[in-house]
Amino acid sequence: MSLYQQEFGQGFKLDFNLKDHPYLIDKSWHNDQCPSFYDNPPIFNGGELYYVLWVDYADIDQREEDTPKYVIIEANNEGTNEEPEVYAGNGEIVFECGDYTELKLFLKVMQNNKPPH
Repeated sequence: MSLYQQEFGQGFKLDFNLKDHPYLIDKSWHNDQCPSFYDNPPIFNGGELYYVLWVDYADIDQREEDTPKYVIIEANNEGTNEEPEVYAGNGEIVFECGDYTELKLFLKVMQNNKPPH
C-alpha cells in the first residue's frame, strides 16, 4: 500500500497511476489536507528548484479549501541532495487544474525543462 493510502485511506483516488511518474516521491502526512508528492530529482529549472504536487479529494465537499484537485507549489529542500526534506511552505503556486490530462501535459513540459505557460 502506498504512503498516501496509509495516510488518507485505501480509497483515496489520485486519478492517475503513480508508477507513470517515477520521479514523484510520496511525502503524504495525515496532518496535511491531502496527499503530496515532491519531484526527485528536481525536474525543472535545471534541477535547482523542487516542487510539491498536492492531490486533493475528487469530491469537492471533502476538500478543506476551495482549490482545484491538482496544485503544484514551489518548495524548498531543507535536507541534502542525498536525503531531501522537501517542504512547500509559502511557495508560489506554479500550476493548478482539476483534470489529470492537463496535469500530465504540464509535468511533461517540466520534464523537458521548458518553462510553463
